[in-house]
Amino acid sequence: MFERTTLADGPRVITAALPGSRSVAVAAYVLAGSRIEAPGQVGVAHFLEHLTFKGTAAYPSTRALSEGIEGVGGSFNAATDRESTVYWARVPRREAARAIDVVGELICRPALLDSDIDRERDVIVEEIRGYLDDPTEYCQILFQQAMFGRGPLGREICGEEADIRALEPGRIREFWASRYRPANTVIALAGDIGHDEAVALVERSFGRGAVDAAVPLAAVPDLPAGDRVLVGRRDTTQAQLTIGLPALRRDHPDAWALSVLNALLGDGMSSRLYLSLVDRDGLAYDVSSGLVEYADVGALEVSAGVDPARLPAAIEAILVELARLRDEPAPASELAKTKAYLAGGLELRMDETRHLASWVGGQEALHDRVLTLDEALAELDRVTAADVHRLAGTLFRDAALRMAVVAPARHLRGLEPRLRLSA
Repeated sequence: MFERTTLADGPRVITAALPGSRSVAVAAYVLAGSRIEAPGQVGVAHFLEHLTFKGTAAYPSTRALSEGIEGVGGSFNAATDRESTVYWARVPRREAARAIDVVGELICRPALLDSDIDRERDVIVEEIRGYLDDPTEYCQILFQQAMFGRGPLGREICGEEADIRALEPGRIREFWASRYRPANTVIALAGDIGHDEAVALVERSFGRGAVDAAVPLAAVPDLPAGDRVLVGRRDTTQAQLTIGLPALRRDHPDAWALSVLNALLGDGMSSRLYLSLVDRDGLAYDVSSGLVEYADVGALEVSAGVDPARLPAAIEAILVELARLRDEPAPASELAKTKAYLAGGLELRMDETRHLASWVGGQEALHDRVLTLDEALAELDRVTAADVHRLAGTLFRDAALRMAVVAPARHLRGLEPRLRLSA
């Protein structure tokens, strides 16, 4: 399904063939995220991602970069996470060289002009203010602090406004020069493109460049690391609620069982949370669960938007579903349905080049090994009801619960005593 080449002092290149596809997707992972930011650098990873789109050596403006991809019908973007920053592009097959060239320019040859830094500083401050004004985003910010504490995993990836105001241009350029090196990147391509052709294009666009010594990850405190309940006072007509617990690190032996547990709990309209809170009780417009996974820790979280007056009922309903998974093995029919849902979703995503590039690239960059689709489906098939029940019994502990709520002040009183799993 995939081929891999590591260029000397250059990127790791991984390709996944999709014969007959009319598009090619490129996903470039720079192994530098907000988690490795030093004091005085908070917010630099995300700031740098913004700046690369202001212009490069060959594409001197945002417009030139945009026209380079959108001018042939393609799309591109980037995203900063805590352990990596990913740049991606998707173009018609005949424009594969163009996509690789543009992504290579963004990573290896950004202009990083003082004038651009000054302008983009204000843009990022507005982005931060937007997150704080958005109740859903703000609830997530609070929950990450409750779960991971005030360290690199608990703080917002963008940093705070004061961090961005204080970030010096020299610190931004230092971060780029030390971390945005060809040898610190993984380039994934998916589509009807040969591996040798892809490697040659990557070598031409990215070149060579060894990376400085790896930045050791700061030790994570025992989870949960923050306050049991964090609240944000906002005069909204809907309350935002997130409840979660510590879960598993990336590539943990029980990772596939955790995926099944999460899907049973809150992934999709046939999950337990949706059927109980939305379909049966009408407590929420939407509710879902999701996983956060890092190299050494992880978390499971449940999020919902509810009528502020019905917060106590929503909290109770979520805790009831957690307790059910802890106390009762999933019926065989429900387990089979959930595994079929996950397997089918994997298979369908493999037909789209952008998802396929992300699948192989993300694994190559961040995981212990790259699974083929068939290997992933086999891992999923091996999960049993006993595996899920055992894992829920291990993870779902009352002392481990953390909660964030954003709602009008009068609805925030007396919530902490309600955060209790039944005995």
